[in-house]
Parts: sequence; C-alpha cells; structure tokens
Amino acid sequence: MSQDIISDALNKMMNAKKAGKDSISVNHHSKFLLSVLAIAKLKGYIKNYKVDEKNVLNVELGNITGCGSIKPRFVVKVEDIEKYEKRYLPAKNLGILIISTSQGLMTNQTAQDKNVGGSLIAYMF
Repeated sequence: MSQDIISDALNKMMNAKKAGKDSISVNHHSKFLLSVLAIAKLKGYIKNYKVDEKNVLNVELGNITGCGSIKPRFVVKVEDIEKYEKRYLPAKNLGILIISTSQGLMTNQTAQDKNVGGSLIAYMF
C-alpha cells in the first residue's frame, strides 16, 4: 500500500477492467479522490460511486479503456497543456487530463477554455 490514494485507486480500476470485473472497492479514499471520480462520472468513464456505512468506497466501472496517475505532478501553463495531451492521451480529442487549478479540479479542455494552468493529476480515456 503506497501513500498515493489517487494512484492506488486508478491502478485498481485498471486491474479490474483487465480482469473483466465491473466494480471495485477501495478502503482508503479522500475528498480529492472523490472529486476525481466525479469528473470521471461526468465524462462517462465510471457509472457510479458511493461510500457505504463501513466507509468503503464502491466504484462501478463504465466506458474506460485506460487511466493512470501522473507522477511527478507536473505544473503546466495553459500553452503547454497540448504537449501533455500528446504524451498521455492516445489521440486528439480522445480522453481527458485532470488538472488541479486554483479554481478547483477540471479537465484539460475546461482549463484551456478558462485560460488557467495547474498541476497534472491523472489521465483517462
């Protein structure tokens, strides 16, 4: 068990997807992970997530092909976001980068529209 909750949860999601499972349970979670999952649910990469009474996070996987945490957490300017899209995403307009900005978590497209940079957190496609 590592110290990075985001990376652990995203790796668990990918392992479950490769094993043909459609849901996972995560014992260690945070508000930050829940925010990342909210963006993933909004984009359709997961179907649903909820925390049960035993404080275990249950995630139902959706239309996700690949995801991962970005380490180290690169700080990017708005004009450099496209460079990281080419590095982490398989094709143009396929998938999202999740960026932590001063205005909260958002996707790469929203960050470019709002003209804000931030720290790269994860990618999904």
